[in-house]
Amino acid sequence: MKGMIFNIQRFCLHDGPGIRTTVFFKGCSLNCAWCHNPESHKSCPELLYSPANCIRCGACAQVCPEKLHSRSGSGHSFDRALCRACGACAAVCPTGALELSGKEADADEVFAQVLRDAEFYRAGSGGLTLSGGEPMAQPAFALELARKAREAGIHVCVETCGYCDRGDLKKMLPYTDLFLYDFKLADSEAHKRWTGADNAMILDNLAFLNESGAGIVLRCPIIPGVNFTDGHFDSIERVSQLYPAVRQIDLEPYHPLGIQKSMRLGRAAGFELDGFLERDRLEVYARRLGSRVPIQVNII
Repeated sequence: MKGMIFNIQRFCLHDGPGIRTTVFFKGCSLNCAWCHNPESHKSCPELLYSPANCIRCGACAQVCPEKLHSRSGSGHSFDRALCRACGACAAVCPTGALELSGKEADADEVFAQVLRDAEFYRAGSGGLTLSGGEPMAQPAFALELARKAREAGIHVCVETCGYCDRGDLKKMLPYTDLFLYDFKLADSEAHKRWTGADNAMILDNLAFLNESGAGIVLRCPIIPGVNFTDGHFDSIERVSQLYPAVRQIDLEPYHPLGIQKSMRLGRAAGFELDGFLERDRLEVYARRLGSRVPIQVNII
């Protein structure tokens, strides 16, 4: 069983309870304008380039099978349109100016890395988190990893946007302890404008998980100019009260780190607000929301 991933991050503290290992799946069913992991959108390997790190040594040009790299006194360039993202250039780049994002990985290989920290999971109620990108865009691979974790007695979180097949979600239920479920916008047209799809399937799947008795944490990215409004926080309140399976609300303040990644991928950022959403501005809303719902509200 193989899947496409772009990172495995150990000792994560905000991807579910306790100390966790997060496996980041490559490929996503949505295209959120503000995404801080734009390298996760496509389900194939991609090459990132950081001009500031390039020393124009020419090592990339020597190994590229397509001969796409060139250098001059003014810098380095390569033809992205013809690049197959084989990773040969990134492997020899001495400064990390070229970096390959995405690789095909075997489920056994990935899970072997997860098991390295099994003692930490058991000691601190941690475990494995499947994230992305969108893990449910690779349902068979996600199911295999979740099944392996369950058999090993490891807690499993699945972070999902909810824009996925109901049948695939149903198959995950027996192997998932907690769904970290995105709630971005209540209005369907606004959701389509900012993410590329309406939210009908997402809300339907949220209702399904609630009816199935799944554990749910509502994950809410808060984006200035998009949903940082009184009305949106009222929507978060309504949804959390409508579905008793929602155990917690996590507010995720916007940060601009995806802008630089988009530039490294050779494409324009979908959302170019270059400042962070200050925590103290969000705390006002978090306290108000916390006074109205019977569950914990966090800023993460």
